[in-house]
Amino acid sequence: MIRIGIVGAGAAAAAATYALEIAATETELTVLEKSRGLSGRAATRRRDGVVYDYGANYVKSDDEQVTALLTETLDTDGLVDVTEPVWTFDSAGDISEGDGRDDHKWTYRRGLTQIAKRLFARTDATVHRETRVTGLLREPETERWRLEDDDGRSWGPFDRLLLNPPAPQTAELLRSADWKSETRDSLAAAAERVPYRTIWSGIFHYPFALERPYYALVNTDRDHEVGWVSREECKPGHVPDGESLLVVQANPEWSADHYDEPATANEKRLAKLTADLLDDRRLRDPDWTDHQGWRYALPDDGVDGDPVRRAEREGLYCLGDWVAGQARVHAALRNGLEVGRRVVGPLAG
Repeated sequence: MIRIGIVGAGAAAAAATYALEIAATETELTVLEKSRGLSGRAATRRRDGVVYDYGANYVKSDDEQVTALLTETLDTDGLVDVTEPVWTFDSAGDISEGDGRDDHKWTYRRGLTQIAKRLFARTDATVHRETRVTGLLREPETERWRLEDDDGRSWGPFDRLLLNPPAPQTAELLRSADWKSETRDSLAAAAERVPYRTIWSGIFHYPFALERPYYALVNTDRDHEVGWVSREECKPGHVPDGESLLVVQANPEWSADHYDEPATANEKRLAKLTADLLDDRRLRDPDWTDHQGWRYALPDDGVDGDPVRRAEREGLYCLGDWVAGQARVHAALRNGLEVGRRVVGPLAG
Protein backbone atom coordinates (compact mmCIF):
# COMPACT_ATOMS: atom_id res chain seq x y z
CA MET A 1 0.00 0.00 0.00
CA ILE A 2 1.42 3.37 -1.09
CA ARG A 3 0.17 6.32 0.98
CA ILE A 4 -0.17 9.59 -0.90
CA GLY A 5 -1.00 12.97 0.61
CA ILE A 6 -2.51 15.76 -1.50
CA VAL A 7 -2.71 19.39 -0.37
CA GLY A 8 -5.61 21.18 -2.06
CA ALA A 9 -8.65 19.88 -3.94
CA GLY A 10 -8.45 21.97 -7.09
CA ALA A 11 -9.01 20.74 -10.62
CA ALA A 12 -5.42 19.51 -11.01
CA ALA A 13 -5.55 17.61 -7.71
CA ALA A 14 -8.86 16.01 -8.68
CA ALA A 15 -7.41 14.87 -12.00
CA ALA A 16 -4.25 13.54 -10.35
CA THR A 17 -6.30 11.65 -7.77
CA TYR A 18 -8.30 10.05 -10.55
CA ALA A 19 -5.12 9.08 -12.44
CA LEU A 20 -3.70 7.53 -9.28
CA GLU A 21 -6.93 5.66 -8.55
CA ILE A 22 -7.13 3.93 -11.94
CA ALA A 23 -3.50 2.83 -11.85
CA ALA A 24 -2.66 -0.78 -11.09
CA THR A 25 -0.65 0.22 -8.01
CA GLU A 26 -2.60 0.02 -4.74
CA THR A 27 -2.73 3.46 -3.11
CA GLU A 28 -4.31 5.20 -0.15
CA LEU A 29 -5.17 8.81 -1.03
CA THR A 30 -5.70 11.58 1.53
CA VAL A 31 -6.74 15.06 0.34
CA LEU A 32 -6.59 18.08 2.66
CA GLU A 33 -8.57 21.11 1.44
CA LYS A 34 -8.67 24.43 3.31
CA SER A 35 -12.13 25.51 2.11
CA ARG A 36 -15.57 23.94 2.24
CA GLY A 37 -15.71 23.42 -1.52
CA LEU A 38 -13.88 21.51 -4.21
CA SER A 39 -12.32 22.46 -7.55
CA GLY A 40 -10.44 25.61 -6.51
CA ARG A 41 -11.13 28.56 -8.81
CA ALA A 42 -13.46 26.43 -10.95
CA ALA A 43 -16.07 27.39 -8.37
CA THR A 44 -19.86 27.50 -8.33
CA ARG A 45 -22.51 29.08 -6.12
CA ARG A 46 -26.30 28.91 -6.03
CA ARG A 47 -28.87 31.49 -4.98
CA ASP A 48 -32.62 31.95 -5.58
CA GLY A 49 -32.71 29.26 -8.25
CA VAL A 50 -29.63 30.64 -10.02
CA VAL A 51 -26.40 28.70 -10.60
CA TYR A 52 -23.26 30.70 -11.38
CA ASP A 53 -19.59 29.97 -12.00
CA TYR A 54 -17.88 32.87 -10.27
CA GLY A 55 -14.21 32.01 -10.86
CA ALA A 56 -13.26 30.15 -14.02
CA ASN A 57 -16.11 30.41 -16.50
CA TYR A 58 -15.84 27.24 -18.59
CA VAL A 59 -13.50 24.54 -19.92
CA LYS A 60 -12.11 24.89 -23.42
CA SER A 61 -11.68 21.95 -25.79
CA ASP A 62 -7.99 22.67 -26.37
CA ASP A 63 -6.66 19.35 -25.10
CA GLU A 64 -7.63 15.95 -26.47
CA GLN A 65 -7.20 14.00 -23.23
CA VAL A 66 -9.23 16.55 -21.25
CA THR A 67 -11.92 16.52 -23.92
CA ALA A 68 -12.05 12.73 -23.68
CA LEU A 69 -12.18 12.96 -19.89
CA LEU A 70 -15.24 15.25 -19.96
CA THR A 71 -17.11 13.71 -22.88
CA GLU A 72 -16.25 10.01 -22.61
CA THR A 73 -14.87 9.07 -19.18
CA LEU A 74 -17.00 11.11 -16.82
CA ASP A 75 -20.78 11.03 -16.69
CA THR A 76 -21.99 13.55 -19.28
CA ASP A 77 -25.37 14.07 -17.60
CA GLY A 78 -25.74 17.82 -17.22
CA LEU A 79 -22.67 18.67 -19.32
CA VAL A 80 -23.56 21.75 -21.41
CA ASP A 81 -21.85 23.80 -24.11
CA VAL A 82 -22.12 27.59 -24.26
CA THR A 83 -22.83 28.23 -27.94
CA GLU A 84 -22.97 32.04 -27.94
CA PRO A 85 -19.63 33.67 -28.87
CA VAL A 86 -17.11 35.70 -26.90
CA TRP A 87 -16.75 39.24 -28.25
CA THR A 88 -14.08 41.81 -27.43
CA PHE A 89 -13.83 45.43 -26.31
CA ASP A 90 -10.99 47.94 -25.99
CA SER A 91 -9.96 50.57 -23.45
CA ALA A 92 -12.51 53.03 -24.90
CA GLY A 93 -15.30 50.50 -24.42
CA ASP A 94 -15.81 49.88 -28.13
CA ILE A 95 -17.26 46.38 -28.64
CA SER A 96 -16.33 44.19 -31.60
CA GLU A 97 -17.20 40.68 -32.74
CA GLY A 98 -14.78 38.00 -31.58
CA ASP A 99 -12.70 35.81 -33.84
CA GLY A 100 -14.42 32.53 -32.92
CA ARG A 101 -11.36 30.87 -31.43
CA ASP A 102 -13.30 29.07 -28.68
CA ASP A 103 -14.60 25.83 -30.15
CA HIS A 104 -16.40 24.48 -27.07
CA LYS A 105 -17.09 26.24 -23.77
CA TRP A 106 -18.13 23.51 -21.38
CA THR A 107 -19.68 23.68 -17.95
CA TYR A 108 -22.44 21.75 -16.16
CA ARG A 109 -26.02 22.61 -15.33
CA ARG A 110 -24.92 22.38 -11.71
CA GLY A 111 -21.75 24.37 -12.35
CA LEU A 112 -18.04 23.87 -13.00
CA THR A 113 -17.35 22.48 -9.56
CA GLN A 114 -18.94 19.29 -10.89
CA ILE A 115 -15.61 18.47 -12.56
CA ALA A 116 -13.79 17.91 -9.28
CA LYS A 117 -16.83 16.35 -7.63
CA ARG A 118 -17.20 13.78 -10.40
CA LEU A 119 -13.48 13.00 -10.50
CA PHE A 120 -13.24 12.51 -6.73
CA ALA A 121 -16.42 10.43 -6.79
CA ARG A 122 -14.67 7.91 -9.05
CA THR A 123 -11.96 7.37 -6.42
CA ASP A 124 -11.68 6.04 -2.88
CA ALA A 125 -9.79 9.16 -1.81
CA THR A 126 -10.62 10.57 1.61
CA VAL A 127 -11.19 14.32 1.31
CA HIS A 128 -10.95 16.42 4.48
CA ARG A 129 -12.47 19.86 3.92
CA GLU A 130 -11.84 22.96 6.04
CA THR A 131 -8.39 21.58 6.82
CA ARG A 132 -5.68 24.17 6.23
CA VAL A 133 -2.17 22.73 5.96
CA THR A 134 0.40 24.93 7.69
CA GLY A 135 3.41 22.65 8.10
CA LEU A 136 5.41 20.18 6.04
CA LEU A 137 8.02 17.72 7.31
CA ARG A 138 10.34 15.32 5.50
CA GLU A 139 11.45 12.46 7.74
CA PRO A 140 15.18 11.93 7.00
CA GLU A 141 15.22 8.37 8.30
CA THR A 142 12.23 7.05 6.36
CA GLU A 143 12.19 9.64 3.53
CA ARG A 144 8.46 10.01 4.04
CA TRP A 145 6.33 13.12 4.45
CA ARG A 146 4.14 14.49 7.21
CA LEU A 147 1.76 17.42 7.22
CA GLU A 148 0.38 19.58 10.02
CA ASP A 149 -2.83 21.62 9.91
CA ASP A 150 -3.72 24.85 11.69
CA ASP A 151 -5.38 22.89 14.51
CA GLY A 152 -2.09 21.16 15.26
CA ARG A 153 -3.14 17.79 13.86
CA SER A 154 -0.51 15.65 12.17
CA TRP A 155 -1.21 13.80 8.92
CA GLY A 156 0.83 11.00 7.40
CA PRO A 157 3.32 9.61 6.98
CA PHE A 158 3.02 9.72 3.19
CA ASP A 159 5.24 8.03 0.66
CA ARG A 160 4.48 10.75 -1.89
CA LEU A 161 3.21 14.30 -1.47
CA LEU A 162 1.33 16.44 -4.02
CA LEU A 163 0.98 20.23 -3.61
CA ASN A 164 -1.88 21.94 -5.45
CA PRO A 165 -2.11 25.48 -3.91
CA PRO A 166 -1.24 28.54 -6.04
CA ALA A 167 2.50 29.14 -6.41
CA PRO A 168 2.82 31.87 -3.70
CA GLN A 169 1.09 29.67 -1.12
CA THR A 170 3.13 26.64 -2.16
CA ALA A 171 6.30 28.72 -1.78
CA GLU A 172 5.25 29.82 1.71
CA LEU A 173 4.65 26.23 2.73
CA LEU A 174 8.02 25.16 1.35
CA ARG A 175 9.92 28.01 3.02
CA SER A 176 8.66 26.92 6.44
CA ALA A 177 9.09 23.19 5.75
CA ASP A 178 11.32 20.97 7.85
CA TRP A 179 12.97 19.49 4.78
CA LYS A 180 16.74 19.31 4.75
CA SER A 181 17.41 19.56 1.04
CA GLU A 182 18.76 22.15 -1.37
CA THR A 183 15.77 21.31 -3.54
CA ARG A 184 13.45 22.92 -1.01
CA ASP A 185 14.97 26.38 -1.42
CA SER A 186 15.31 26.20 -5.20
CA LEU A 187 11.70 25.03 -5.59
CA ALA A 188 10.40 27.71 -3.21
CA ALA A 189 12.34 30.39 -5.10
CA ALA A 190 11.01 29.14 -8.43
CA ALA A 191 7.41 29.22 -7.12
CA GLU A 192 7.92 32.73 -5.74
CA ARG A 193 8.95 33.97 -9.20
CA VAL A 194 5.67 32.95 -10.83
CA PRO A 195 3.78 36.21 -11.55
CA TYR A 196 0.09 36.33 -10.66
CA ARG A 197 -2.88 38.52 -11.51
CA THR A 198 -5.28 39.51 -8.75
CA ILE A 199 -8.94 39.47 -9.80
CA TRP A 200 -11.93 40.98 -7.96
CA SER A 201 -15.29 39.85 -9.32
CA GLY A 202 -18.79 41.21 -8.93
CA ILE A 203 -21.91 39.12 -9.58
CA PHE A 204 -25.03 41.07 -10.55
CA HIS A 205 -28.55 39.66 -10.87
CA TYR A 206 -31.42 41.39 -12.69
CA PRO A 207 -35.12 40.49 -12.82
CA PHE A 208 -35.25 40.98 -16.59
CA ALA A 209 -33.80 39.34 -19.70
CA LEU A 210 -30.74 41.02 -21.20
CA GLU A 211 -30.70 40.53 -24.95
CA ARG A 212 -27.21 40.50 -26.45
CA PRO A 213 -25.67 38.57 -29.39
CA TYR A 214 -22.75 37.30 -27.29
CA TYR A 215 -22.11 35.20 -24.21
CA ALA A 216 -19.21 37.30 -22.93
CA LEU A 217 -16.95 40.28 -23.55
CA VAL A 218 -13.19 40.28 -22.97
CA ASN A 219 -10.95 43.34 -22.89
CA THR A 220 -8.13 42.68 -25.33
CA ASP A 221 -5.81 45.59 -24.55
CA ARG A 222 -6.11 45.19 -20.74
CA ASP A 223 -6.54 48.94 -20.33
CA HIS A 224 -10.21 49.01 -19.33
CA GLU A 225 -11.19 48.82 -15.66
CA VAL A 226 -13.33 45.80 -16.57
CA GLY A 227 -11.51 42.75 -17.87
CA TRP A 228 -14.41 40.36 -18.48
CA VAL A 229 -18.21 40.31 -18.50
CA SER A 230 -20.17 37.08 -19.00
CA ARG A 231 -23.87 36.22 -19.07
CA GLU A 232 -24.71 33.14 -17.00
CA GLU A 233 -28.13 32.92 -18.66
CA CYS A 234 -26.31 31.62 -21.75
CA LYS A 235 -25.49 28.44 -19.81
CA PRO A 236 -28.42 26.01 -19.93
CA GLY A 237 -29.93 25.45 -16.51
CA HIS A 238 -28.14 28.32 -14.78
CA VAL A 239 -30.62 31.22 -14.81
CA PRO A 240 -34.45 31.07 -14.95
CA ASP A 241 -36.15 32.48 -18.03
CA GLY A 242 -36.74 36.21 -17.88
CA GLU A 243 -33.75 36.87 -15.60
CA SER A 244 -30.10 37.80 -16.16
CA LEU A 245 -26.91 37.35 -14.18
CA LEU A 246 -23.60 38.98 -15.06
CA VAL A 247 -20.20 37.86 -13.79
CA VAL A 248 -17.92 40.89 -14.01
CA GLN A 249 -14.18 40.59 -13.44
CA ALA A 250 -12.24 43.79 -12.88
CA ASN A 251 -8.83 44.07 -14.49
CA PRO A 252 -5.78 43.14 -12.34
CA GLU A 253 -4.73 46.72 -11.58
CA TRP A 254 -8.22 47.77 -10.48
CA SER A 255 -8.57 44.54 -8.50
CA ALA A 256 -5.29 45.04 -6.64
CA ASP A 257 -6.05 48.70 -5.91
CA HIS A 258 -9.55 47.99 -4.54
CA TYR A 259 -9.04 44.51 -3.12
CA ASP A 260 -9.29 45.52 0.56
CA GLU A 261 -12.01 48.14 0.13
CA PRO A 262 -15.61 47.46 1.24
CA ALA A 263 -17.35 44.96 -1.02
CA THR A 264 -20.49 47.07 -1.36
CA ALA A 265 -18.48 50.01 -2.69
CA ASN A 266 -16.63 47.79 -5.16
CA GLU A 267 -19.86 46.23 -6.36
CA LYS A 268 -21.40 49.65 -6.94
CA ARG A 269 -18.36 50.81 -8.92
CA LEU A 270 -18.26 47.66 -11.05
CA ALA A 271 -22.02 47.77 -11.71
CA LYS A 272 -21.68 51.35 -13.01
CA LEU A 273 -18.68 50.43 -15.17
CA THR A 274 -20.65 47.50 -16.59
CA ALA A 275 -23.72 49.64 -17.28
CA ASP A 276 -21.56 52.15 -19.13
CA LEU A 277 -19.80 49.42 -21.13
CA LEU A 278 -23.07 47.75 -22.16
CA ASP A 279 -24.82 51.12 -22.56
CA ASP A 280 -27.72 50.14 -20.32
CA ARG A 281 -28.42 52.28 -17.22
CA ARG A 282 -30.62 49.55 -15.74
CA LEU A 283 -27.48 47.54 -14.99
CA ARG A 284 -26.42 50.06 -12.33
CA ASP A 285 -29.05 48.66 -9.98
CA PRO A 286 -29.02 44.85 -9.68
CA ASP A 287 -31.64 43.37 -7.40
CA TRP A 288 -29.00 41.22 -5.68
CA THR A 289 -25.24 40.95 -5.79
CA ASP A 290 -22.37 38.72 -4.78
CA HIS A 291 -18.60 39.07 -5.01
CA GLN A 292 -15.32 37.19 -4.78
CA GLY A 293 -11.72 38.33 -4.56
CA TRP A 294 -8.99 36.04 -5.85
CA ARG A 295 -5.63 37.26 -4.55
CA TYR A 296 -3.85 34.65 -6.68
CA ALA A 297 -6.24 34.26 -9.58
CA LEU A 298 -4.25 33.74 -12.75
CA PRO A 299 -0.57 32.89 -13.24
CA ASP A 300 0.98 34.90 -16.07
CA ASP A 301 3.79 32.40 -16.59
CA GLY A 302 4.81 28.89 -15.66
CA VAL A 303 7.33 27.73 -13.09
CA ASP A 304 10.92 26.75 -13.89
CA GLY A 305 10.74 23.02 -14.55
CA ASP A 306 14.17 22.04 -13.22
CA PRO A 307 13.49 22.38 -9.47
CA VAL A 308 10.04 20.83 -9.98
CA ARG A 309 11.63 17.74 -11.51
CA ARG A 310 14.29 17.57 -8.79
CA ALA A 311 11.58 17.67 -6.11
CA GLU A 312 9.75 14.83 -7.83
CA ARG A 313 12.84 12.65 -7.45
CA GLU A 314 12.44 13.17 -3.68
CA GLY A 315 8.75 12.31 -3.74
CA LEU A 316 7.21 15.80 -3.78
CA TYR A 317 5.09 16.89 -6.75
CA CYS A 318 3.71 20.33 -7.58
CA LEU A 319 0.65 20.61 -9.81
CA GLY A 320 -1.81 23.17 -11.10
CA ASP A 321 -2.13 25.79 -13.83
CA TRP A 322 1.07 27.51 -12.65
CA VAL A 323 2.97 24.27 -13.28
CA ALA A 324 1.22 23.80 -16.62
CA GLY A 325 2.17 27.37 -17.56
CA GLN A 326 -1.33 28.30 -18.74
CA ALA A 327 -4.12 29.85 -16.67
CA ARG A 328 -6.89 27.62 -17.98
CA VAL A 329 -8.95 24.86 -16.38
CA HIS A 330 -8.12 22.40 -19.16
CA ALA A 331 -4.40 23.05 -18.58
CA ALA A 332 -4.77 22.34 -14.87
CA LEU A 333 -6.69 19.13 -15.59
CA ARG A 334 -4.09 17.99 -18.12
CA ASN A 335 -1.27 18.74 -15.68
CA GLY A 336 -3.04 16.78 -12.94
CA LEU A 337 -3.42 13.73 -15.19
CA GLU A 338 0.24 13.94 -16.19
CA VAL A 339 1.46 14.32 -12.60
CA GLY A 340 -0.69 11.40 -11.47
CA ARG A 341 0.84 9.21 -14.14
CA ARG A 342 4.38 10.32 -13.19
CA VAL A 343 3.71 9.43 -9.55
CA VAL A 344 2.47 6.00 -10.55
CA GLY A 345 5.41 5.27 -12.86
CA PRO A 346 8.12 4.89 -10.18
CA LEU A 347 5.69 3.13 -7.84
CA ALA A 348 4.80 0.55 -10.47
CA GLY A 349 8.47 0.00 -11.21
